[in-house]
Amino acid sequence: MLICFKKGRSSVSFPFRALTLITPDKRQLRAGRWELPAGMPKRAICILLNGHTEFLEKYHEAANELCARGFEVVSLDWRGQGASERSVYGNRAGHVANFEEYDADLAALLQQAVEPIQRAMPAPLPLIGLAHSMGAHILLRFLHEHKRQRASLNVSVRNFAVQFHFACAILVAPMIEINTGRYSHTSAALLTSMINLRKPSKRFVFGIEGRDPLELKFEDNAVTSDRARFERTRSLLRAQPFLRINGPTFGWLGAAFRSMRRMQRKGFAEEIATPLLVFGAGRDRVVRTEAVRAFARKLSNGRYVEIEDARHEILMESDSIRTRFWAEFDAFVDEQLSISKPDSAGLR
Repeated sequence: MLICFKKGRSSVSFPFRALTLITPDKRQLRAGRWELPAGMPKRAICILLNGHTEFLEKYHEAANELCARGFEVVSLDWRGQGASERSVYGNRAGHVANFEEYDADLAALLQQAVEPIQRAMPAPLPLIGLAHSMGAHILLRFLHEHKRQRASLNVSVRNFAVQFHFACAILVAPMIEINTGRYSHTSAALLTSMINLRKPSKRFVFGIEGRDPLELKFEDNAVTSDRARFERTRSLLRAQPFLRINGPTFGWLGAAFRSMRRMQRKGFAEEIATPLLVFGAGRDRVVRTEAVRAFARKLSNGRYVEIEDARHEILMESDSIRTRFWAEFDAFVDEQLSISKPDSAGLR
């Protein structure tokens, strides 16, 4: 697939190729690879992880900006959203029973999309992560689970161990604590637990069932102040309406609360050794920036940057905000790749 977006004077034209992944529990996921043209030096592979309700096409602009910096880009639609398999055909509810399901999605991406790229290279490329919101949350789970310098994952179907090591990661408005609106965090968690008492509920969270992304007006959106990028996303959904979901179920919300509680326990942040650059959005109404800020302070190898005038989706924000983001990104990644040892890059 070749898609060209124009924003101002910029034009992007790196190819996007769709891939199919199969998870250990036999779910089919759509992944994507943005490949660099032959002869263009490859600096690293960037694992680009989007947030809840999002989809590959929405990140073409960011992926192409990464390609222009010399990164091969690999991404996916998480289960239950985009063009990946859903628990009920045609269902517009984002549902999982637990976040271990997302862990399996990320493992499938690394094993089935990233590992073949590395095998084809004369020497392994460094891996970097760029992850937004829920995607950042899932990446943090992975980095904590694989705290050693070289994290091993077993590829059971082929009976060999592949070792993945992230040289660094950039987390954009990570989902450390959800903004529960007019409900207190405690009340929302208690209500969610009651609704999920028998089993993870596939019922929409209150107010979500009638919130069709195709009908949402720019003035009512909470994630970006950039009208052009907001309308671009709506155009993508109008062209392929099957990509959209309205939002989460109570089952998803219960799983999110459990995972967030684990992430905020003493020692979780401190035990992550990977160098991290964490972005907070000063005008975020989706996740609590105070929680992001507090989490970043506890990291043993982290740096925090807050963009005061940004809403939740910093990568979908105005040119001015995005320029500040990319300046911080470039400085951090350049520094980390310069000190990344060749024998620990990406794959062993």
